[in-house]
Formats: sequence, C-alpha cells, structure tokens
Amino acid sequence: MNDDTKILVEEFSAFYGENEVVKRMTLPVRRHEILALFGPAGGGKTTLLRSMNRLTDNTRHARHHGRILVDGKDIFAPEVDVVHLRRRVGMIFALPVPLPMSVYDNIAYGPRMSGIRARKRLDESVERSLNRAAMWDEMKDRLAESALHLSGGQQQRLSIARVLAMEPEVILLDEPTAALDPISTLKIEQMLLNLKAQCTVVIVPHNIQQAARLADHAAFVLMGELVEYSDGRKLFTTPGDKRTEDYITGRFG
Repeated sequence: MNDDTKILVEEFSAFYGENEVVKRMTLPVRRHEILALFGPAGGGKTTLLRSMNRLTDNTRHARHHGRILVDGKDIFAPEVDVVHLRRRVGMIFALPVPLPMSVYDNIAYGPRMSGIRARKRLDESVERSLNRAAMWDEMKDRLAESALHLSGGQQQRLSIARVLAMEPEVILLDEPTAALDPISTLKIEQMLLNLKAQCTVVIVPHNIQQAARLADHAAFVLMGELVEYSDGRKLFTTPGDKRTEDYITGRFG
C-alpha cells in the first residue's frame, strides 16, 4: 500500500444473500483527492461506498469477501471499533437528514456525543464546520433557527457540516446533489474541491458531467465490476475501454 493511498479496496466482493453486487474489485483511493465512482444505476457503487465505513453491517443478509484497508488496516478486522471508524470515514446521503433541532445543535450533536461539553469548544466546532461547508456567512445569524426551515441545498450542506464536525479523514458522498437545483449543486461542488485539501473524498456523482468536473481519479463501475480506473481528465477525454467510452458518450445507460 503506497504512502499516498488512503483507502485500498483489495479483491473485494459484496453480497446480498447469493446476489454478488460488487465483484472482486481492487481500487485505490488516494489521499487528498476526489475519487468519482460512476456508472449505471444498480451497479454496486452505493454498496461499495457503504462498505467503506461498514454501513453494510446494518443490512440483513449482507456479507463480503476480500479487504478494505484504511491507512493499511483492514476495517473488517475483529478489533476494529466501528463507531470510531465511522467518525474517521463519514457518510453523506442523497437526501439531507437534518435533525429536528437548531442549526447550532445539529452540528454540535456529534461533538457532544463524543463527550465535549464546554461551550467554547462547541462554538469553535460549529463555526469551523460551517466555514468548511461554506455556510458560516449565511448561517452565523441563524444558528438558533430550526434546521428544518432551511432550503434543500442548505440542509444538505448542513448535513455535510455535521459530518465535518467529527473531523473525518474521509468523506463518502452518495449522489449528494441529486435533489438540488443547479446553484446549490455548484456550491457543494466548490466546497468539495476546497475540502480535499483537508480530507479524502469519494463520491458517487449525480451525472457524468459532475464526475468530470470533480474527479482527480475516476472509476467506471458496470454490473458490479470495475471496468476502468484512471486519472479523471484522461478517463473522460480518452477512455481506454470501449464500454467506458460508450457510457460517457451516451450510447448506453
């Protein structure tokens, strides 16, 4: 495992019952880069993403073969603390899930659950997280407002800020802009481009155009198989596999 590799998916297969949805995949995720996993729906991308912080543990009849290494350590090893893993490797879903409380309490929730009680430390965490999510200027006078009153785009960025409050090393995003308008989408994309200086990002993008805009490296996944992995610019301009080219150019999918 190279020093610049944060996560290594190694000969990894994922199953729901007897259905193999990820098929012997080997894939690196480099530090401080954005990796885009793209391909047709139902191809195993979300399962792979959820496997990276063991959310699949909560799915009935889910099992796996192979390994996923974070900093060289197998996340499925018996001694791994899953709660600690999910703090290091945070997950953002397609639909925002604000808690029914204030903007401030949404972000302070994680730190409080981790034992932080001092108001000054919580204040610092809230401000830092909102800044990293590019929301501080628009939220600093609305911290007491219910998060449920925010727009969809603001709720999604708030969900990201809530994950950032846990100081993750990796952020996993499953179509985080699928339900958002173009302006909110642009804000989140710009935020992710800024965030990669501080952490590693893996995203299942909403569409090909988003993948091309964001990806330092990209992986085309088809029916559970890794078809092609490459530098993002190269993959989207001169793909090496005809199936990748056909998908990018809209010939199928």
